[in-house]
Amino acid sequence: MRIAPDYSKEFEKIAEAYEKSGGKADNLLDKRIASIIISGDKVIGLNNVEGVEIEAGKQDLGVWAKIRILKGKKIAMPIHLCTGFLGKEGEQRINFEFIIEDGASVDFISHCSFPWSTKLTHKMIAIVKIGKNASMTYADAHFHSEEGGVTVISETHAIVDEKGRYSNTFELTRTRVGKLVVKMDVDLKEGAVANLESKVRGRSNDEISIKESLGLNGKNAHGIAKSTIVATDQTHARIINEAFGNAPYSKGHIECTEVTKGNQVDVATLPVLKVTNDLSELTHEASIGRINSKQLATLVAKGMSEEEATEFIIKGMLS
Repeated sequence: MRIAPDYSKEFEKIAEAYEKSGGKADNLLDKRIASIIISGDKVIGLNNVEGVEIEAGKQDLGVWAKIRILKGKKIAMPIHLCTGFLGKEGEQRINFEFIIEDGASVDFISHCSFPWSTKLTHKMIAIVKIGKNASMTYADAHFHSEEGGVTVISETHAIVDEKGRYSNTFELTRTRVGKLVVKMDVDLKEGAVANLESKVRGRSNDEISIKESLGLNGKNAHGIAKSTIVATDQTHARIINEAFGNAPYSKGHIECTEVTKGNQVDVATLPVLKVTNDLSELTHEASIGRINSKQLATLVAKGMSEEEATEFIIKGMLS
């Protein structure tokens, strides 16, 4: 990838933010790796490789991008998506369309970084279409300002065709959340498989809203929706996990674990199971509570302070 001279200084700051979020900036310049770099309302870098077609352009307050993986292509190296915002205040909108054609396979690594923003609204909407016998994984890591002034709205709507596979993981554990709204839903056709997972840690007065939904609409469709939330201080969290068994021999499992620390947290979880075909099987697990006392006591007995032991357990849960 070549960065236009006009954007070289901007790329340096975006690369710095990318590194903060856990990415490796060198990957963004590797010609062997397909990638797109978005700064505010501009695409400042884009690289295609064989089997990958990325188109992008400017829209109101942001960027649109269409990413197509051609039929039967197995993309050896993950595609990197870098989204950043360098200003302190503003609004950013991103519209993604992912088309994974029949028999294709691809992994995405996405990093969204807003380390200097004090009042930002970021909205991302993704439409995902996965073809027959195709596979896609998407790992999305966020890094926000410690001011807590970032609002993120992330929506993903996926359709997985016959015997396709899809995995989507959202993670925000290292910095303040601010205000977070995550919505994921997937329509699974015959024999399709999906895994939806969110990992979020709330601090101070962060607000967290997550809704994950499995539509088991094809025979032998399987899906898992899982959320792990750590709520501390005055964190407000509302989690909904849904599974709809609409086809014979479909199986769905939803799981939500919320760990609380502090007497001012406000958390709630709601599992929703609905069966319209009596050959479908749905299960759920949900728990809200403090750190496991036995684990805590064991670590304290080995020489850790209670605070160190708590942090160790939390990091293990969110890793």
